Amino acid sequence: MDATRVEILYHLGGALAAGSLVGIERSWHGRPAGFRTHALVCTASAMLMTLSVYESLWFPRALADAARLDPTRMAQGIVTGIGFLGAGAIFKEGLTVRGLTTAASIWITAAIGILMGVGLFFAGAVSTGITLGVLVAFRWLERLVPVEQYIHHAVRFLREEAPPEARLRALLAEQECKISDLSQHLVDDGRILEYRMVLKARRAGALSGVAGVWLADRTVRGFSLTPSAT
Repeated sequence: MDATRVEILYHLGGALAAGSLVGIERSWHGRPAGFRTHALVCTASAMLMTLSVYESLWFPRALADAARLDPTRMAQGIVTGIGFLGAGAIFKEGLTVRGLTTAASIWITAAIGILMGVGLFFAGAVSTGITLGVLVAFRWLERLVPVEQYIHHAVRFLREEAPPEARLRALLAEQECKISDLSQHLVDDGRILEYRMVLKARRAGALSGVAGVWLADRTVRGFSLTPSAT
């Protein structure tokens, strides 16, 4: 086997290994775009870049002086195509958007494949390490960062048993929740008064605390708590 073919094997093998490592982390956490998806994305990117880097193996020499291929244009095409694949990994579930991290991992895996495809193995290896570090280590760091949680909340009472707005605010303040966009609605032919609002909380157990308050209140006829975090 000549040296060129060995080099191509290195390019494709490096991309396959890098994509597989990122994909294993995604599969471990039960993401739909996991091991095989990332391995294929990274290898495909490397294949397309190899097509540009080794144009002399397939592009007629007679035309080489008249026209030359630009590897950067191939990279642009790869990034554009990966955008569609990444968009497919993002979905909306109620008021929550999921799959953003998986879409980003697919995008960066394609970039790693480009690095491997042009033979920048050191940059590709470092990028793989950074990607795994972000997906694994930053997951732990993210849990330590205080994050404001926004919760879409609705609670129903019989019209004659509904607490005044001030009492409602006091109950939710005890759970360290701030109220915004509070509105009142009469439903079920005016028999039920429904409060609708957005709660802002920093305490991790705020959602459970609010649910506990309403579960213990016999005047409550129903409630909903929907986190809007991504």
